[in-house]
Amino acid sequence: MAILRGVSRWEPNARGRLQQAALELFAERGFDETTVEEIAGRAGLTKRTFFRHFSDKREVLFDGNDEFTARFVGGLAAAPASAPPLEAIAATLESVAGWFHDRRDFARRRQAVIVANAELQERELVKLASVAAALAAALRERGVEEPQASVLAETAVAIFRVAFERWVASDRDLTELIHESVDALRAVAAAT
Repeated sequence: MAILRGVSRWEPNARGRLQQAALELFAERGFDETTVEEIAGRAGLTKRTFFRHFSDKREVLFDGNDEFTARFVGGLAAAPASAPPLEAIAATLESVAGWFHDRRDFARRRQAVIVANAELQERELVKLASVAAALAAALRERGVEEPQASVLAETAVAIFRVAFERWVASDRDLTELIHESVDALRAVAAAT
């Protein structure tokens, strides 16, 4: 393989290497103190290659947002049409949990970076709000009226967030934690 000023011209999985390098540097130096040049250098790539894959260093952490949202909407679409709205949401959350099965290490490291930075926390909340909006639209398409569709979509995101935070902090199964959170909601609703 030809070498140009110490950087290989092409190696597979540049995107993954950039993500790995970024997470390492964010953990070592902090998000704000890490530069794109340092990320690219750690990955053995150029700054130009970085920008072919990501628009800025935040995008390393938020790559895949469209796919994440699509997992929620797709999970809801796959739920039986006869399922009551809460049961359809429970099936949706189970579907999304499956996507994270082999991503715990990345999720833990990503979460640690986000928790340490107020700007990234805000970005995470914006991402989750867009999921809730897409989910509310999908619920309305299933015939769920407002305000129930929006309330249920926001509740689904809250259930996911609580279960996800518990999952990255433990060795428990995400699907199991989602079931616990849905059961907690059912218990609260039954008690009122």
